[in-house]
Amino acid sequence: MTAAFEPHDHHHCVAETLAGAETVMAARGLRLTPVRRRTLEILLERHGAMGAYEVLDRLAEDGFGHQPPVAYRALDFLVEHGLAHRIQRLNAFTACTHPGTAHHAAFLICEGCNSVAEVPAEPLRAALEQSAGSLGFTVSRVSIEALGRCAACREGAAG
Repeated sequence: MTAAFEPHDHHHCVAETLAGAETVMAARGLRLTPVRRRTLEILLERHGAMGAYEVLDRLAEDGFGHQPPVAYRALDFLVEHGLAHRIQRLNAFTACTHPGTAHHAAFLICEGCNSVAEVPAEPLRAALEQSAGSLGFTVSRVSIEALGRCAACREGAAG
């Protein structure tokens, strides 16, 4: 089970991911500007996906402006550098739980609480590439998103 769907020390989770992001950016000679860092912190506040306008509202509350490019630039930077992922199904963004690690991710999206868990997708990606290759097709990008219910939401529905 992934941390998104189980009780855990979320402050430790956030601190660890932020530290990893800072390390990755420093190693690449890039900076987490104040707006980029705050955007990542906002995404890390919960294990879920947030729309760009929701992020923008939070940035505006913190004095970073209220023009859409403020949020979109920060989100695009985080996605481009592997610190966040775009969840196509939700047209939203979530923080990457493995910053700086080359990986393929799949996303488990709870229809009850909207939590999002990132899980390794290398085996799925390999199977897809093999099937595509047998048809003479080359895969350039994959987005794997599964909808369902986490244990807490299933238990709540049963109670």
